[in-house]
Amino acid sequence: MNFPLSYKKILERIDAVAPQKYVGTRNFIDGAVTHLSPYISRGVISTKQVYDAVVAKGFEPKKIEKFIQELAWRDYWQQIWIAKGDAINNDLIKKQPTAAQKGLANSITENNTGIEAVDKGIADLYKTGYMHNHVRMYVAAIACNVGKSHWHIPAQWLYYNLLDGDWASNALSWQWVCGANSHRIYYANQDNINRYCHTKQEGTFLDMSYDKFKELPIPKVLEKIVKPQFITPLPSTEEPTIDPKKPTLIYNFYNVDPQWRSDVDANRILLLEPSIFEKYPVSEKVLNFCISLAKENIKGIQIYAAEFAELNKLAKKEIYYKEHPLNKYKGNEDPRDWLSSVNGYFPSFFAFYKKARKELIVAEEKD
Repeated sequence: MNFPLSYKKILERIDAVAPQKYVGTRNFIDGAVTHLSPYISRGVISTKQVYDAVVAKGFEPKKIEKFIQELAWRDYWQQIWIAKGDAINNDLIKKQPTAAQKGLANSITENNTGIEAVDKGIADLYKTGYMHNHVRMYVAAIACNVGKSHWHIPAQWLYYNLLDGDWASNALSWQWVCGANSHRIYYANQDNINRYCHTKQEGTFLDMSYDKFKELPIPKVLEKIVKPQFITPLPSTEEPTIDPKKPTLIYNFYNVDPQWRSDVDANRILLLEPSIFEKYPVSEKVLNFCISLAKENIKGIQIYAAEFAELNKLAKKEIYYKEHPLNKYKGNEDPRDWLSSVNGYFPSFFAFYKKARKELIVAEEKD
């Protein structure tokens, strides 16, 4: 899977979305998934933009509700991050029931678990920066619920390598799998993996009925634990050239939207704050994807690896930026384009979606 950089190609990918096929096949490794997640995570496009596009093509929201729910999940995770802040970096609802150690099985980092579909998924992740959502769940279940690792380091490892890395979605999804942010623990046995990944493996450490998992000791292949070092190689950059007569627009890892204030004559800066990447590191491949998206689609953008305080000294007129829980800027904050107007913390997705549905499904039906 490749991810084009040009905004025109990204819009074409939105236009190619087949939401009805997605609903029936999304869990399969070769299902009709959209491959839009890297662009949503980097803020190039929004969940609302995708929703508006499919509805404009004549798809009835009620008939593609599962697709709409998947868009809503992204907003839901972000709303939790806004409400809870750094609390999402720890077990959110309760202590992870399966956690017995900190780290990550070496066989996972080396894509050598012996589960063919999982090992292929990890190899593809390293090569492309993408992993199918169902495979992400398999990896999380193996790491945390079978391998008994606390979720945080494994979640860091995945986030570090994903082009679509969204810390809220990533951290809270891992916690959902391992029971720290849910009232269940997710397991997948070999039959499940074979079904959705079209493999025919037998005799693996996952080849059992679900009632056997709770008593399963840590398989030998998962016993060796490592604690990887995650470091983001930020580029060396010079101070940007700031026209004192123009406002300054700040873009960052979560906002590379080429349409944002595109009609304004402004200084445009992609700000890469070392403190952010120290706390939430990403690989060179992931960082370069973000930078390349900015250079490809935002005319005149300058890259600046520094803290906001340094940029603030240079800007002479107004500073503008888009809202995000990581932003600690001073200036004028623009809202993001949310799927619905529902905001705040909800203890479950379906409590959140019940309210959002009134706008997304019920209101459309009335129209």
